[in-house]
Amino acid sequence: MERILGAVKIAIENKASDIHLSVGTPPVVRLNGELIQTQYPPLENAVIEEFIQEIATPLLIEEYKDKGESDFAHLIFNQRFRVNIFRERGNNAVTMRLINTEAPDIDKMGMPEVFKTLSKKKNGLILVTGPTGSGKSTTMAAIINEINKNESRHIITLEDPIEYIFENNKSLIKQREVNVDTKSFSNGVRASLRQDPDVILVGEMRDFETISAAVMAAETGHLVISTLHTLGATKTIDRIIDVFPPHQQGQIRTQLAMVLEGVISQVLLKNITNNGRVAAYEIMLANHAVRNLIREGKTHQLQNVIQTSGKNGMITMDNYLRNLVTERKVTQEAASEHMVEENVFIG
Repeated sequence: MERILGAVKIAIENKASDIHLSVGTPPVVRLNGELIQTQYPPLENAVIEEFIQEIATPLLIEEYKDKGESDFAHLIFNQRFRVNIFRERGNNAVTMRLINTEAPDIDKMGMPEVFKTLSKKKNGLILVTGPTGSGKSTTMAAIINEINKNESRHIITLEDPIEYIFENNKSLIKQREVNVDTKSFSNGVRASLRQDPDVILVGEMRDFETISAAVMAAETGHLVISTLHTLGATKTIDRIIDVFPPHQQGQIRTQLAMVLEGVISQVLLKNITNNGRVAAYEIMLANHAVRNLIREGKTHQLQNVIQTSGKNGMITMDNYLRNLVTERKVTQEAASEHMVEENVFIG
């Protein structure tokens, strides 16, 4: 246990993003995107088992034994973690993500100003997309925080697990955790429609049922904010449509064209001094042209609209990366790894 708690202290002190515990390996922390082994001796299965018994409730341990994995949030040394316990090669393993307890602020974090515009929407669907660990939860929390600071709205969040803890400001916020306060994301969305919400945050649109419920909620006059593990507006729209059976895809295109307000896709890169990370975004806002292309099934043309709509707040990932290099926030090499269509810098 001392080795694990020591690694936790190291992670907190150095602002690491993740901690990995596995048998036969010292505790590992992810710092600025890099995996770094601590100087502790390798962990034994019994030590990780003892740690799991310490941090997980009996119900979570039962789920872990039954399914082979379990997700939950836990507080250690006054630091909140998102924890995943799982088995690998028959042994216990744990991954813990550090959660910043202070709700992120759009201005303080240097996020695009258009996020504030999206926060003012009264209804519709806002999607935040990107790979695991790209900061999607932080972006959604920043938008919720912006609403909370400026708008009198009833906000219901559905999370797995709850990450940022919000305090009511101008808004009333109720945070519900999947498998604790509600059975599933889809159940939580449907139930929230009877709870007088203005804004519904859905931690992840994982399946057909959740996507259907989220789109329906957006159609019925609510602002819905959710995530997908996709990168880019085109792949995001295609992913949603492909979840539906062929005979329903025309209908969901029409619905999505009506309710979509924006797609934010993001990745995290090492900053130029290699002591932190910087977010890069592709931003698509649903104007008349975007809605028509979605409705007509011409999603391959969405990139052209984003490229030519910079004055309206849209930007491609390539252009955002190029700006980060020009502003000397990231290296050209780091940016090139995430270029979508172009692998060289021009000019």
